[in-house]
Amino acid sequence: MAKDKYISGRGSVNGFSFANLGIFTGFADGIYNAVYSLVILEIFKSSAIVGIYVALYSVFCVIVGLFAKEIFRLFSKVKVFYFALLMLVVCYAMMGFSVLPRTFIVLDYTSGFAITLTAMLIPLFMSDFSGDAGMAKLNARYHLWVNVGALLAPMLAVMVATRFGNRAAFFLSSAIYMAAWLFFKYLRLSQEDKQIKPVNPRRTVRGLVRNAAAFFKTPGMLRAYAVNFGFYSLRAMRYLYVPIVVIENGFSKDTLGLVLTLGIIPYLLLSDVMARLVRRFGKKIWLVLGFGSFAAFSAWATVATGFPVLAIFVLWQISGAFMEPVHDLLFFDNTPKSQQARFYGVFRTSVNFPNVIAPVVGAACITIFGATSAVWLVTFAVGVLSVGVLMAKK
Repeated sequence: MAKDKYISGRGSVNGFSFANLGIFTGFADGIYNAVYSLVILEIFKSSAIVGIYVALYSVFCVIVGLFAKEIFRLFSKVKVFYFALLMLVVCYAMMGFSVLPRTFIVLDYTSGFAITLTAMLIPLFMSDFSGDAGMAKLNARYHLWVNVGALLAPMLAVMVATRFGNRAAFFLSSAIYMAAWLFFKYLRLSQEDKQIKPVNPRRTVRGLVRNAAAFFKTPGMLRAYAVNFGFYSLRAMRYLYVPIVVIENGFSKDTLGLVLTLGIIPYLLLSDVMARLVRRFGKKIWLVLGFGSFAAFSAWATVATGFPVLAIFVLWQISGAFMEPVHDLLFFDNTPKSQQARFYGVFRTSVNFPNVIAPVVGAACITIFGATSAVWLVTFAVGVLSVGVLMAKK
């Protein structure tokens, strides 16, 4: 697949233009994630079932990611991005109402389709326009803006949720994605329309299977996939179970908002520093340090209660800050730009599959041990195994 060509755009458009979208995605997703598991808990009344629901939702997102290559073959990335952002605006606005559980679930899955495409396209746009900056620097800028946006998001989400109900916070995410759509429109980016050719469904499925096989046969891709899988497994468990554990420990939603906000500070402080350290010392040392320290904090979290739990939830964000700018560079640094759009859909399943597997294993731990804190056994195991993958010989 040849590198995508662009007809027009503002003269100032470069990789940083797309990295700056992080301010919108960070703010919108920070609000969304602060209340999402609590809304699902309201519907299903069980933290174990929350994990099962998220797993099924993530299976759907995995399928979307696998078929993204076909979507990009039929439509330009610019048009897909416009459509995905508008879909998020509409779905999140409708999810803000006190709708029936089944209606909420339909909207949740529809927004999952859009968020999967959006999350895939931003790095691809950054790569297309990376120039001499390189993906490491652009990743650092993107995640810096993500964390700036996410800094105040939890507190704002909690304030709205406390006054108007948990679902009302989704209105804010809708408004922010509308601002992202306007920002993208300001870039005036356009591509040629693609000629849509009818494709045999069987041939399409066979093509997807062959593409996945080619991805894993490419040197270095299995390790890149495993490391990204580990990173997003830890992230999935944090987003899903930290709010539940904080509330179950008797703390208020205001305390939850404070914990989530404080957890963003390590990312903000270390973002630019990590970009320089990665260039000087490489990626591996920071990934090993991040996964290893997260495993240690997870072991502590399984037995801690009260205020020590809150401290852990803030401290292990330092571990995440070590990994955030580098967790996907094993893919971008080892894949030619001409092949990135072809393989990124397969690689991107390493973002969604953790949301399938980790919550199911977490639900099993809750069922077996009878406590939500047992899910941190899963993050401990993921951290240890990821260190093993990084230290293993190629």
